[in-house]
Amino acid sequence: MTKIIEEKLKELEQKENIRILHAVESGSRAWGFASPDSDYDVRFIYVRKPEHYLKLEKARDVIELPINDELDINGWDLDKTLRLLYKSNPTLFEWFSSPITYRRTEFADRISPLLTEYFTPSNSIYHYLGTAKSNYIAYIRSKDEVKAKKYFYVLRPLLACLWIMERQCPPPMLFDELRAAYLDKSIESDVDYLLNIKIKSPEIKTIPAIDTITDYILHSMKEIQEYLQSLPKREKKSWDKLNNFFLSELYQ
Repeated sequence: MTKIIEEKLKELEQKENIRILHAVESGSRAWGFASPDSDYDVRFIYVRKPEHYLKLEKARDVIELPINDELDINGWDLDKTLRLLYKSNPTLFEWFSSPITYRRTEFADRISPLLTEYFTPSNSIYHYLGTAKSNYIAYIRSKDEVKAKKYFYVLRPLLACLWIMERQCPPPMLFDELRAAYLDKSIESDVDYLLNIKIKSPEIKTIPAIDTITDYILHSMKEIQEYLQSLPKREKKSWDKLNNFFLSELYQ
């Protein structure tokens, strides 16, 4: 599958006349608990020729391939990437910490100082907390039966929040690292049970709702919300370094 992904990326470069700067796995495989039928979530960052960015008409800043049972491939233009970096979008930081890389260039080293400088803990916490809340409401709250994988769509972002709150840096992608650092010991056995199901069963596998995990989720969301309310107002950062970086990358 890695060979197929590499070929798809090469085809995209030729078809779209782009240069792919970075490509990684971003889904459950990168989180460390893929199911037997999990697809490959390939995400990439690309840049076009300089003249593309001088056109008056607006152009799409995302490339998406049709999704099938095995592959989900899409990427962001460099200009979109840097706008999201300004907002400290957590997804971007995850792409640079993924344990599975399909394409790595010197771009990753060049952008690394900016990732450090523009990381804003509160922005990332708001994002992860929002993700956890929306998934909890959609898939767990008031449900008698829950898809096992949906618990991780809530637990992982909550643990990421706790990581950022204490360490003030981007969290790792691997769920095992997050749980080892911040998961409450009282629900470890329940989470082990969930992981076993997630890894060995199809994605659609449902189980009876687990009250102890629901209680932990609600408690954690309250704790994180209280932390956010205690933070001082954020200062805006300058665009200058991102603008300069963008221009320099166009002519690499």
